[in-house]
Amino acid sequence: MFLAMIWQVYIIICSDASLYTGITTDMDRRFRQHATGRGAKYFRGRLPERLLYLEGGHTRSTASRREAEIKRMTRAAKCILISSERNELMGDGN
Repeated sequence: MFLAMIWQVYIIICSDASLYTGITTDMDRRFRQHATGRGAKYFRGRLPERLLYLEGGHTRSTASRREAEIKRMTRAAKCILISSERNELMGDGN
C-alpha cells in the first residue's frame, strides 16, 4: 500500500528580517535543519527566527507550484497572506 506524503508550504522570518519560503513534509525537522545549517543555502548568512506561515494539504507538485507563487509575491502581499485565514498557524498563539 502506498501512503501519499502530505506536503506543506511555509514562511520563516529570518535574523535579517527577510522572509524565506519553502516546502516540506516535516516542519519541525526542516526548521531544525535550517537552524543548524543543514537546510537551504539561504541560511548560511542568517538564522531562522520563527515560523510565520504554514499551509498544508499539498502534494509535492502543488506545494512546489504554491512555493513559486509565494516567492513571486511582494513582501506586503506575503504579510497579508501570513495574516490570512489560510495560515494554519492562526489561532495557536503565533
